[in-house]
Amino acid sequence: MHSKETKLTELVNRLKEFAAVNLESVILFGSAARGDFHEGHSDLNVVCILRSLSVEELGRLAQVVKWWCVEQKEPAPLFFTKNELRHAADVFAIEILDMQHGRRVLYGADVVVDIEVPMNLHRVQIEHDLRTILLKLRQHYLRAPGDTKELALVLRKSFSGVLTLLRHVVIAFGEEPPVAAHDIVARAAELTGSNMVAYGAMLKLRETDEFHGEIVAVYGAYLKALEKTLDALEHHFPKREWQRVKNTHS
Repeated sequence: MHSKETKLTELVNRLKEFAAVNLESVILFGSAARGDFHEGHSDLNVVCILRSLSVEELGRLAQVVKWWCVEQKEPAPLFFTKNELRHAADVFAIEILDMQHGRRVLYGADVVVDIEVPMNLHRVQIEHDLRTILLKLRQHYLRAPGDTKELALVLRKSFSGVLTLLRHVVIAFGEEPPVAAHDIVARAAELTGSNMVAYGAMLKLRETDEFHGEIVAVYGAYLKALEKTLDALEHHFPKREWQRVKNTHS
């Protein structure tokens, strides 16, 4: 496996070779750009801006993406046109804010810097994604109640996404999120009144891949912490714009 910088350089070179003049920009975002990248459980997240996204142009890049995903074991790059990325801020507010808070232009222009992200929709996406994770965790438990081995794996996989969302909970409260994962979890728990111990156990599981404790209690505390975080979002940032209007006609 190549080093992080070697992999990124090779990715850009391959994209330039196969996309040619269709390639407008390549941007690294996420933990590797923010400075909190950890080998083994951090990904290299890349967005590529193309002038055309026709199936013919995408086909030219298929082997590059296969190399990146299969051989380098990294998530597939995100592909947008410049205008498409700008318009996507309504529905991908979290992802674009992540790019704005930490990015590194690997090739071409910085097409992210002046995108306006609607923060009311950012708050809605946080809730949507947290509720989706919570629902899936409940479903997983129903399929394997009390199974430590299976449920510990579920918890570990879920927390990478939850950690990102906790960063954005801090942003929703109007603060600049900390860089270190432990500090993110601690600040989000403080702002929402959630159980720091429950989130801390998930952070330790994510970092060490070792589970300690009684699975039912740990799993239950994690679900309650997520529920508390969601309650805090609803309390502090109610979705007034989307509340149902009562029918006043008889």
